[in-house]
Amino acid sequence: MKEKICIYIMFSVAVTFLILAAPVQARIKLVALPERATTIIRLDNPQATMIKEERVLTLQEGLNKVDFSWKGVSIDEDSIRLTVLTQQDKVTLLGVSYPPNEAALVWAIHSKDAFEVTVRISYLLSNIDRLITYKCVANKEETRINLKSFLVLRNFSGEDFENVSVLLDDGQCFEQSISHEETKQLLFLNKKGVHIEKRWTFDARKLPWDPEKLETNVGIPVSYRIKNVENAGLGTFVLLDGKVRVFQEDGYKSTIFLGEDYTKLVPVGENMEIYIGDSRDIVVTQRKMQDERINVRRNRKNRIILYDTDELIKTTIENFKDKSAMLTVIQHIPGQ
Repeated sequence: MKEKICIYIMFSVAVTFLILAAPVQARIKLVALPERATTIIRLDNPQATMIKEERVLTLQEGLNKVDFSWKGVSIDEDSIRLTVLTQQDKVTLLGVSYPPNEAALVWAIHSKDAFEVTVRISYLLSNIDRLITYKCVANKEETRINLKSFLVLRNFSGEDFENVSVLLDDGQCFEQSISHEETKQLLFLNKKGVHIEKRWTFDARKLPWDPEKLETNVGIPVSYRIKNVENAGLGTFVLLDGKVRVFQEDGYKSTIFLGEDYTKLVPVGENMEIYIGDSRDIVVTQRKMQDERINVRRNRKNRIILYDTDELIKTTIENFKDKSAMLTVIQHIPGQ
């Protein structure tokens, strides 16, 4: 970020008079910008990133003016905050002003004495964000996977960050440096032998009831279910939302690509469902054998206003695999 923090020192009356008598010029930068002591990048919000940086300012006794500018950087100026962390009983933030036609602001700070003080400056910064990606490699039997997760950090904010702490939604922290127009990929999860369940799902609203009447084969969606619990090798933190690519060992020291999906955020104790494709090894056929209206209620004009339905649905399930499979059949009740 191309900002400058400077301190204006209050001089004596005579010196002040000489300055006022001089020609009007741009605001004078009297003190060089202190280096950041620590910087935290919070990636909780995909729309804007929270930056928190600590700096050590040298204050003079009396009134100090601290100049903060951000030329060439997309900062939400309404989000900028200054917090005094040390000597709080001796330092008072009097107010803030915005110089016209400048990407800058000036804090007025009163100090009871001359000393160094640590402050925190926080603001929302655009054009720096993150992506989460997963890579899953299932064993040949499809009972366990090796799960890796990567943080892809992208910086197009206009600012270089050296040795900063990057915080994700769930509080995980990474120490990293990232320059403007740089993209970095960081491995932050690597779990081997995570237990999975392979599941087939027939949704009566989405799939045809009688696939034999169709000219094309109908596949049933297949997914891997990963439980975010300790017994499955996970369960210590939230699994963030992101793209998932799934591979399977082929038994010849290589892998085959099964599919790609996008997972939502998975809290501890919940399940991650990863779609890997459609299967024709299981066939579900449904037929409605009975559909009658019962308990019909009418109004005074003999119009039907309420009734129940008595339905009988016959479901035939055929498994052409050489082993058992876990199938979920979803039925929908109209109006519910």
